[in-house]
Amino acid sequence: MTISLMPLPYAQDALEPHVSAKTLEIHHGAHHKAYVDKLNAAIDGTDNAGKSVEEITKSASGPLFNNAAQTWNHGFYWHSMSPEKTAPSESLLAAITNDFGSLDAVLEALSNEAVNHFSNGWAWLVVEGGKLKVISTHDADSALVKDVNPLLTVDVWEHAYYIDQMNKRPAYVKAVLENLINWKFASDNFDRGTAWTYPG
Repeated sequence: MTISLMPLPYAQDALEPHVSAKTLEIHHGAHHKAYVDKLNAAIDGTDNAGKSVEEITKSASGPLFNNAAQTWNHGFYWHSMSPEKTAPSESLLAAITNDFGSLDAVLEALSNEAVNHFSNGWAWLVVEGGKLKVISTHDADSALVKDVNPLLTVDVWEHAYYIDQMNKRPAYVKAVLENLINWKFASDNFDRGTAWTYPG
């Protein structure tokens, strides 16, 4: 089974002006596609052929892990953003209030984690041990392989924002967190108790 480059869950220009169509053209159509292509080449004719992206990511190491994890991370990231304004479910909002104090506080924690992460990586809102927590992972590392349930992520590799914001990561993080966070997606992951599954 060949792993597909999943389509964006919205039109390429749907996140403008916060994330441009040009950024998504390159980020999704070139960077994400390259991870998928390298993953397919690596698993062709091996025991991993026919396995899901999640199965490969959780069992792999080295370059195979990098390409599988980045395939999954990017798919999760596309869904972590939405052109529509969304709100947390009642259950997720209650957990946010209990564990962070307010929605503004969890957004501030995500911002601090994303902006201050050194070099490339990902900032995540996760459930760990029954409590919400903000963490980051470096390079291709993924919350999928941690003992957590990932709810949403912010990509802080430079290719996520360099076209729109040049080297101004804080401006990109602010634009995403204030305008694009898909709380419905996060709520679905929270209420289900398991992470989203990569399609195909």
